[in-house]
Amino acid sequence: MNFVGSHILSISQFDRGDVEELFQVADEMEPYAHREKHTRVLDGAIMGNLFFEPSTRTRVSFGCAFNLLGGHVRETTDIKASAITKGESLYDTARVISGYSDIIVMRHPVAGSVEEFSRASRVPVVNAGDGPSEHPSQALLDLYTIKKELGIGNDFGGIRIAMVGDLKYGRTVHSLCKLLNLYSNITFTLISPKELCMPEEIVESLKQSGHTVIETENMEDGLKDNDTVYLTRIQEERFEDRNEADIYRGRFRLNQAIYTSNCKPNTVIMHPLPRDSRAEANELDNDLNQHPNLAIFRQTDNGVLIRMALFALTLGVKDQVHKSAVEVNWYTEKRFK
Repeated sequence: MNFVGSHILSISQFDRGDVEELFQVADEMEPYAHREKHTRVLDGAIMGNLFFEPSTRTRVSFGCAFNLLGGHVRETTDIKASAITKGESLYDTARVISGYSDIIVMRHPVAGSVEEFSRASRVPVVNAGDGPSEHPSQALLDLYTIKKELGIGNDFGGIRIAMVGDLKYGRTVHSLCKLLNLYSNITFTLISPKELCMPEEIVESLKQSGHTVIETENMEDGLKDNDTVYLTRIQEERFEDRNEADIYRGRFRLNQAIYTSNCKPNTVIMHPLPRDSRAEANELDNDLNQHPNLAIFRQTDNGVLIRMALFALTLGVKDQVHKSAVEVNWYTEKRFK
């Protein structure tokens, strides 16, 4: 696709060539994300960061990515702090905020809302999560993490991945499945309660593309022989009755003992975060915090690289980033090594 000036709304927009281009640009962002250099390529540009649903990593990493390219960020972090609570439509909000911004990143609790917003926007819009539907930048950073952790090239064919937890409402796994569907011969093991299983249309799409799909409620069996295990929390905010989430909370937990007994020694552990560390949930135990295959914090670091690459491509500056680069003049710890 032509990235310049485009909305980034869905994984369905991408083909393999687009993903390869994005990953190449992300690789080139490392000196800036790691504070070895800084660039002012987006000096004067303004990003509108509209988060109408709670977020830490996605909101902050999008803002950080834009700042690292030299741009400025204006944030709305609560729907109650916006004119939407006064009855303003998404159309009117989009027309107004796009007049103040060069690009907009938006999260909204309703599926399809970001696309609706984009139709009225005068500048590119990036979907940072629309309800239980999609989270395209998360899927891209997840695939980028898999590539780096497994040490593979641009072909993900033949990998084996287990997805665990709330697969019904977990938009990150929805988008990751759609992205992996660009490749061939992947084995998906989907581990969840039947009530929270992966949406049927996604499962059927994977099968029709020739992938192997195994659905199970048995975590121990499902964990065997995978290259990557991708855990998700119970998405309690998606339940009409939040008390219903308690029925499933803590059903599938990964700790050191379970990992050692059921996973291959080099299986990569991923989670989009936040992980629910409350005792009744604890889907990813702290006793794995020092495990070398725990990739969750490298995952979040990769999010900045991917989002920098999206900005550079969408705003048409990918070939200009290095021209304004200079060495940093402040102390920076080598925390990315």
